[in-house]
Amino acid sequence: MFNYKDIAGKNVMVVGLGRTGVSLSKFLVKQGANVTISDHKSKAELLNYLEKMDGVNVNYDLGGHTPKLFLQQDLIILSPGVSPQMKIFDYARSRGVKITGEFEFAAAWIEAPIIAVTGTNGKTTCCALIAEFFKASDIRCWVGGNYGNPLSDYLIKEDKEGVVVAEVSSFQLEHCEQFKPKNIVFTNLAENHLDRYKSMEDYVNAKRKIFLNTDQTITSVLNADDNAVVELARDPSVQRGRIFYFSRKPSLEPQIMNIGGAVLIKDEMRVRRGPEIEYFSVKNTKMKGAHSYENIMAAVIVTLEHGAKHEAIQRVIDNYTGIAHRLEYVRRVGGVEFFNDSKATNVHAVMRALDAFDDNVILIMGGKDTNLNYEPLRDRIKRKCKTLILVGEAKERINRDVGDYSETFLIGTFEEAVHIAYQKSRIGDLVLLSPGCSSFDVFENYIERGNYFKELVNSFN
Repeated sequence: MFNYKDIAGKNVMVVGLGRTGVSLSKFLVKQGANVTISDHKSKAELLNYLEKMDGVNVNYDLGGHTPKLFLQQDLIILSPGVSPQMKIFDYARSRGVKITGEFEFAAAWIEAPIIAVTGTNGKTTCCALIAEFFKASDIRCWVGGNYGNPLSDYLIKEDKEGVVVAEVSSFQLEHCEQFKPKNIVFTNLAENHLDRYKSMEDYVNAKRKIFLNTDQTITSVLNADDNAVVELARDPSVQRGRIFYFSRKPSLEPQIMNIGGAVLIKDEMRVRRGPEIEYFSVKNTKMKGAHSYENIMAAVIVTLEHGAKHEAIQRVIDNYTGIAHRLEYVRRVGGVEFFNDSKATNVHAVMRALDAFDDNVILIMGGKDTNLNYEPLRDRIKRKCKTLILVGEAKERINRDVGDYSETFLIGTFEEAVHIAYQKSRIGDLVLLSPGCSSFDVFENYIERGNYFKELVNSFN
């Protein structure tokens, strides 16, 4: 097993400069490694990041990847988003070079307990809720990983928080062999990233790696209402640890209260982790969508495990409004409400967004084509959407799958799509941006897409 902490004097390559590459490289240099940064982008394209590396003693391999440099390394660390399937990596592996991901490497250096949150949807909201529960309870935590700051940022901090809350994507888990969090939260599991994975099975196998090193010291918090997660929980590696379940189904109360977890009964959430049952009210929560209760339950269970206070948790449940770009209320214009759900980058997320509304939805979808099947949306679109506005690289695929179930328009640009959605709206309608696709065909990320949507909506008179 490779010792990630034994890097002093070793040749270490970071592939992908970016934000993560900057933090990671600075940490590696501080630990005495001989660092080379390799990126297919040119010096001009990376100028902003190179300025942040000023004064840091590293070598550069920019504008492409030089094979002979890869063979000179003891360890190669890939930034998030860099596919491990590139031929240059197979070439290096075949000659005995160790290759891992930034998340796996950074986690090996973290001594604080790590709460690892994964799943297809809800990860970011769950992490944000965990952080809010801790903050209200005066427990210092650091949040990052796939959400917010890269894990390497925590490594270069002087004043380190006592608990790390890490959102973990399937891309990050692909490299994991030694990762061992204190807690695992698994929100749900649905089709996603089929432009990266050959099949749903490959995607599930990547997610499954979060349980690789499970033992009795690890507590997993799992969604009892998601059949794919329940099936995953039967894996022997999961069963090695302690398991809590959460559910929105009152019928599961006897079972869950027996084994431990949380269940929703009307407006009351019941949580049991030991002999006693704790009660929380969700009557006043301001978060939209029934799936929000799942995120709340998961966050409550795991933060109680770390000493969060009941009163503080209840206060957050009553007042927290949710994260930006996730069913975010933008404004009301001429009797029409606008919601920004730019973070909905897959079919499952769009289904959850539509479940938060009754009808009269004008839905804007589209973005990068990632080979997803949009047919599961048919019934919801037929029942709830009066108009479907499609844009981006994936608009033809979406139209083939669901275009016959609503009045549908295929639009050339994102700006035109938002304007036409407004033109088609009437008093009592709502316009929902819930793309069901990643943003990388036009935008840098879902944040840029969501912010542009809000900018356009706020310009309406």
